[in-house]
Amino acid sequence: MSEPALASNDPYADHALAQRVLREHVASVYDTYVASTLTHMAFVVVFGCIIYSQLGNASLLFWIGGLMLADIYVFFTPRWTPSRPARESAYWARKISRMVTLVSMITAVVPWLIVPYDNLPMTSLLMAVIVGSCARASQSLWPLKSALFGYTLPMSLGLITALAWQGDGLHLFLAAAGAAYLLLTLRAGIGQHKLLTESLMLRFENEALAARLGEQIAATERASQEKTRFLGTASHDLRQPLHAIALFGAALENELRDRPEGRNAERLMRAVNALGASLDTMLDVSRLDAGVITAAPQAVQLDALFLPLNHTFSARAEQKQLQLRVRASGLWVHSDPQLLHRMLSNLMDNALKYTARGGVTVMARARGDSVWVEVRDTGIGIAPEQSGRIFEEFYQIDNPGRDRSRGLGIGLSIVQRLSRLLGHPVQMHSRLGRGTHFRVVLPMTQAHAGALSPTLAATAGAGEVQAPQAPALPPLPTLPRRVLLLDDELEIREAMTGLLRSHAIDAHAVADERGAAAALRQANGEGRPFDLLLCDYRLADGVDGLDAGLRLAQKGGAERGEGAAMPLLLITGETSPDRLLRVRASKVPVLFKPVVAAELLQVMAELVAKKPTPEPAEIGL
Repeated sequence: MSEPALASNDPYADHALAQRVLREHVASVYDTYVASTLTHMAFVVVFGCIIYSQLGNASLLFWIGGLMLADIYVFFTPRWTPSRPARESAYWARKISRMVTLVSMITAVVPWLIVPYDNLPMTSLLMAVIVGSCARASQSLWPLKSALFGYTLPMSLGLITALAWQGDGLHLFLAAAGAAYLLLTLRAGIGQHKLLTESLMLRFENEALAARLGEQIAATERASQEKTRFLGTASHDLRQPLHAIALFGAALENELRDRPEGRNAERLMRAVNALGASLDTMLDVSRLDAGVITAAPQAVQLDALFLPLNHTFSARAEQKQLQLRVRASGLWVHSDPQLLHRMLSNLMDNALKYTARGGVTVMARARGDSVWVEVRDTGIGIAPEQSGRIFEEFYQIDNPGRDRSRGLGIGLSIVQRLSRLLGHPVQMHSRLGRGTHFRVVLPMTQAHAGALSPTLAATAGAGEVQAPQAPALPPLPTLPRRVLLLDDELEIREAMTGLLRSHAIDAHAVADERGAAAALRQANGEGRPFDLLLCDYRLADGVDGLDAGLRLAQKGGAERGEGAAMPLLLITGETSPDRLLRVRASKVPVLFKPVVAAELLQVMAELVAKKPTPEPAEIGL
């Protein structure tokens, strides 16, 4: 039997592939083993009896007996089964080739017992039987060339030589016809064997490629999960000290207010807020991937949305000596106002970053039942080979030095995620050196009385637009008098108590749940209960701060004799999607580190003023 032609340069892989192909060939031949053997035995008996009745040659009885013994041996000898290992396939291929060759050699005797009688009807019957047997057997033996040759050659050559031995024209013609049929049969068998072998090789190679592709996909998924875990851990570990710095800086800024040294404190807080904004941008990606951000579509007046966008970016455009045109349209769309604001602000921010001359235009046009909101620039443009990567995280065009003034390269990635969340397709067209325009396709709607107001739009987050400063908040309501802080890090406890005390809040900080429970009992026993519990999400020794905070809040409310739990505010640096989902499901208000002092005080005041505990106060997109 011939070995399949293999293209691999790995001899071990070639051998394994050859064994698999040979095993399939052997399985195909043995698939009809029992039925073929029993059919052959019955045919031998019937055909032998017919010939003997016509010729009366006693030698035919010995031939019939010998062929029956061969068939019985073939039937009862051990044969291949699917449980046999692939390494034994060559042995079983050789064995069945020897058995069919034995049967064919015994059959090759019968033409010499029949043709010499010069009985043309019996000679014709013999030729029909041998030709038919070769045709039937060759099809089942195509997978094994050795078996194909072993079965067809002996009986066919026996018939051909017996006919040619007679020497007359008719028998010579029949011999020539038999020889031609034999050649055609063998040629077709070789071709079919080649096709079968190549198809099996292609099948196994495709299976191997699919398996390797599956392994690569699994490895890619593992790498992505590792990246997510790494970014989550790195983000948390960076947020912890940055949170302490922000708290210390806020306390310092408050103490140095109206003093010359206060300017340095202000500069420090601007730098801290800028770093916090970068971390928050990565947090936004995690929250979108986790499904924490949900859309609340409503009727939105685009002009009311464009107005704060124009105010936000006009100063920056003027600083770069660019023209910023935000054109009114009078159109209304159905979307989430804050998330749509984030999409457009990221697109405008991206346009201004990569435009050195000319300007940026924002416009909206009605197209059937849709509205096209387009952000066009006259910037550097995007090369065709880069157009597929601009929505990847951290990918930036023409920024090999990672200039921080151009952001982190996450803005368009957030745009793509928001596009999927809101169902607003984003299209991009660009010409290198001529500029780029992005198009957001929105569903049109009718004007609505409860539409987005310019004030709301102005307070929505602006993403990577600029380094954030403490937000302009309304006057604070009454702050809590006493606050219990649960955090396992000493620096954060010291920074938080310093900040709160600078605002005349009596803050008591503990490192674990046991200490917090003792502080609650003591405070309630003294008649000076805590108004609010601040709790970190990740505590020492793997303790879950959310669970601990909920237990303490219930205990604090019960010891004060109140039906509702004590107000609880969760502060965390966690950014992993599963933990973000868990925090959202708990409905506990949460702020993400580093926390802006003004926002912290605002949320604290709102929590103690409202009962029962409000919905989560997450920092939105």
